[in-house]
Amino acid sequence: MRQNTLGSGEVGVSELSFGTAGIGNLYTPVEPERAAAAVDAAWEAGIRYFDTAPHYGLGLAERRLGEALRSRPRAEYTLSTKVGRLLEPLPFADGDDLDNGFAVRGTHRRVWDFSADGVRRSIDDSLERLGTDRIDTVYLHDPDDHVAAAFGQAYPALERLRAEGVVGAIGAGMNQTAVLTRFLRDTDVDVVLCAGRHTLLDQSALAELLPEAAARGRSVVVGGVFNSGLLADPRPGATYDYAAAPPALLERALRIKAVAERHGVPLRAAAIAYPLLHPAVVSVLVGTRSAEEVEDAADMYGRAVPDALWDDLRAEGLLEGDAR
Repeated sequence: MRQNTLGSGEVGVSELSFGTAGIGNLYTPVEPERAAAAVDAAWEAGIRYFDTAPHYGLGLAERRLGEALRSRPRAEYTLSTKVGRLLEPLPFADGDDLDNGFAVRGTHRRVWDFSADGVRRSIDDSLERLGTDRIDTVYLHDPDDHVAAAFGQAYPALERLRAEGVVGAIGAGMNQTAVLTRFLRDTDVDVVLCAGRHTLLDQSALAELLPEAAARGRSVVVGGVFNSGLLADPRPGATYDYAAAPPALLERALRIKAVAERHGVPLRAAAIAYPLLHPAVVSVLVGTRSAEEVEDAADMYGRAVPDALWDDLRAEGLLEGDAR
């Protein structure tokens, strides 16, 4: 599998990467054996970039990922996690965490913290949960409502940690483009993680974020390429950005699927291939919860997608601009 480098640094990532929200029990429980098998399947497929966060299952995703990778040579894979939410233990387990999207016991509460001390504490906590001695890349996680603290306190802390060699690359991860574009313009981040905004259904990152990244030699990791389900299996009841897909978007997804299938390409393959057309995009992050899902993602990544497919989508008004 093709490997790329983040920005001008030395941190490498596989072009297809493994997102861990699913093995953190996103919406539904995943058995420990199934979670471990998913990571094993990713390794067998050549995936060497694994992304996680304390937010995912109140630390469950980090613990499971660390356990699954423990026997692997540390120099052979890249690990990223995120800061901005600290996990504080509750005196007793308070129900479940489904209000936050995760089917785990409510053993902790999340506390937003983009202070310098919060960044260091979060990294220390993640190192312990992961059972590793280093994290290659650290992202500021969803600082939408904490922009001043993220730029004024958390980012400088990450920059110092990178200078000290504690982490190899730094960046921010969000579901929107405006603040990520500001990070590219106003800071020295190596990478931004853009979720859901550079897909077959939403090309908003093409306006500013991707050109800015390319002009400055920064990297973009694209997550949410299926827009939480609609581009994996467009049908009534499918979800778009974690909510029921509006009828107009469902119709658009079905039209895109029809064009792809005319070229002999599964929609999932087109959804993975599309973000990688842009030179600033170094990896597509796919969230999986089983070996079968990983194997399918790797199969879709390996499919050839003809340029004529993109031309036809543009001709039918289903793609805006040119991502190449």
